[in-house]
Amino acid sequence: MRTLLAAKQIDVGVHPTAHLPIIGTIDLDVLASTLLAVIIFSLLGYFLVRRVTPGVPGKFQLMWEIIYEMVSDLALSAIGPKGKRYIPIGVTIFVFILICNWIGFIPSALHPGGSFELLPAPTADVNLPLAFALFVIVWVHIDSARSRGFRGYFAHYKQPFSALLPINIIEEITKPITLTFRLFGNLFSGGLMVLVMTTLLPVFVVPYGELIWKPFDLFIGAIQAYIFMLLTVIYFAMATSNDPEHNEVLEKSH
Repeated sequence: MRTLLAAKQIDVGVHPTAHLPIIGTIDLDVLASTLLAVIIFSLLGYFLVRRVTPGVPGKFQLMWEIIYEMVSDLALSAIGPKGKRYIPIGVTIFVFILICNWIGFIPSALHPGGSFELLPAPTADVNLPLAFALFVIVWVHIDSARSRGFRGYFAHYKQPFSALLPINIIEEITKPITLTFRLFGNLFSGGLMVLVMTTLLPVFVVPYGELIWKPFDLFIGAIQAYIFMLLTVIYFAMATSNDPEHNEVLEKSH
């Protein structure tokens, strides 16, 4: 009975909002955490440019080089020499989404369990993952048309058989949806888990529950940033390849 009563007090998706004449309703906390992620990302890039050296790299530069090598190896193995042009977008997506995911680690609730987070993970709101997914998919289709030509772009929807045309079209439509909910669902569930713990557990247990869950949340955030970047590279590889067997291997890895 106590659990049922407590469950009624859990409000999911509650945000302080503002209404703008043209844009409509916006979530102020999500907007603030997104802007914070942009500032952090910009500062990291700025300090990298200032401190980069051709000699022995420092720890900060080494961190960026590890990320670059990770994305580079993935892009070159999946796409080939043409994959170099997709390394910057892969690094950008991974680092920015990682920052967004880890912002949720900051304890910003004025009253844990009784108030919303002032700085929630912006990727735990569906709008940012959807914007990223649409950005990636639109770019993928543009590069696919550029690589295959106008006729080749439309012809690939009939591969390997013309009868599969409707299924291939549906698959392309669902790609941004699945890409969105892979990221959003995992981050939202993490925040929801913390909310449930702080609502249902006794007050003196809550800090220990968060100490146990938060590091796991960091790990989930890193994995989801990697998966989003991985799928982005795979989509570009599939879009720019004219080899059906190569695309089949990529689809299995997907």
